[in-house]
Amino acid sequence: MPNLTQPDDWRRPALLQPDDLGATLHTLAARLRARGWKMACAESCTGGLIAALCTSLAGSSEWFERGFVTYSNEAKTELLGVPQALIRQHGAVSREVALAMVDGALRHSRAQLAAAVTGIAGPGGGSATKPVGTVWFGFARAGTAPTLEAEVLHLPGDRAQVRAAAAQHALMRLAALAGEPPPADGSRPAAEGGQV
Repeated sequence: MPNLTQPDDWRRPALLQPDDLGATLHTLAARLRARGWKMACAESCTGGLIAALCTSLAGSSEWFERGFVTYSNEAKTELLGVPQALIRQHGAVSREVALAMVDGALRHSRAQLAAAVTGIAGPGGGSATKPVGTVWFGFARAGTAPTLEAEVLHLPGDRAQVRAAAAQHALMRLAALAGEPPPADGSRPAAEGGQV
């Protein structure tokens, strides 16, 4: 096994405490209800954690539309329409696949907001270019000014920590997107950091 070092942009988002996680979920729920929106998620390395956290709230059927657990490459293609050629060319853990997953989650649901997560939770499966802890996220918002963006984080920790941090990050970004007004001129917000 190669000796893998952490990249310079290795980030450890603080894991939310139960009260903070609950507050994030309630904020997401309230913002979706206020817009009359529903959300969907497409999960690979998190294996349904985002959906489980959302549906832990009573009344979540008002705003949580569906979740796709697409752990295998075949599931990504069959359930979300991710082209096999895209996975072969870029790998399942990539910007391109995260964007295709989140686009597929919107297209195969009745949701207006979606997130996708694909990554390497470990302890195996990493490489020199994609070490354990590499997680790509896709976020999409439908409407008159649709949003489609991707973001990568390099999360340290064991398998459980990587998965938990990825799920929590996705929920925080969804809550933010649910509260953002669309740009007045219809353009997409400028990308920052790891967002594209």
